[in-house]
Amino acid sequence: MRFDLVDLQLFIAVADARSITQGAVRAHLALASASERIKGLEAALGISLLKRGRRGVELTAAGESLLDHARIVMHNVEAMRGDLSAFASGVRASVLLLANTSGLSEHLPRALAAFLREHPDINVDVEERESADIAAAIATGAADLGFAAEHALPDSVERFLFSEDRLMLVASKRSDLANRRQIDFVEVTGRDFVGLTASTALQVHISKHAARLGARLRFRARMRDFDAICQMVAADVGVAVMPETAARRCARSMPIMMIRIRDSWANRKLTICARSFKALPRPAKQLAEFLRKAVT
Repeated sequence: MRFDLVDLQLFIAVADARSITQGAVRAHLALASASERIKGLEAALGISLLKRGRRGVELTAAGESLLDHARIVMHNVEAMRGDLSAFASGVRASVLLLANTSGLSEHLPRALAAFLREHPDINVDVEERESADIAAAIATGAADLGFAAEHALPDSVERFLFSEDRLMLVASKRSDLANRRQIDFVEVTGRDFVGLTASTALQVHISKHAARLGARLRFRARMRDFDAICQMVAADVGVAVMPETAARRCARSMPIMMIRIRDSWANRKLTICARSFKALPRPAKQLAEFLRKAVT
């Protein structure tokens, strides 16, 4: 059974758009050509991949399976192209690492800097994602490595513990919460908050748990980093939820205090994860081993 890469790219585009018409546009193909390619793919496989309806298409179980494999194949093809073009331009290799907000801002920079110093022939592209999205990308082969909270990972994804970092409630030392050492998150959902921009992975994570309590957090200000958030908290603008590592660092120079959130979701084990560490391309495998040794 032979597969055409154009067919696989088209199928991914159709599946993402839930429309053959829109998929054809994304794949830069004429609608008639795209339709024939999908029919030809189904005929070659001897199975139906799409359920066609008035409002578009839905994937059959076989289609879902093909989509997972197609993504892995196309990711590997793109990785191959990138590696070979990098050789031609003098940059030997590149690794795609997806990281949650805490990893990107607090845990990874120092280790990545050390790795890049030791491996001048390897580049690392780091993208911020929510842990659940990282898990999905790793499981489908869309990324090499991930830095994510362990609770979001399926059993099929390999991982090793990199660090532990609780989410803490941060308040001004002048706040009426100043005498609290522990708190249930539901007790503060009605307060004014200072947070990260709405699109950051950590902010999405916190908002989801607030929604499960039937609350929508009220933000007085949204900042781009934890230091700026702590400055706002210190000025009594509101409270904030942030990783303990960042909160402790800021507390050394600002009049803020940390309160332990009792909710289980605030206790996070942060991991380095991969679909299979043994099957990683050599540069990604080198980075994974370096990070494993960097665990303290």
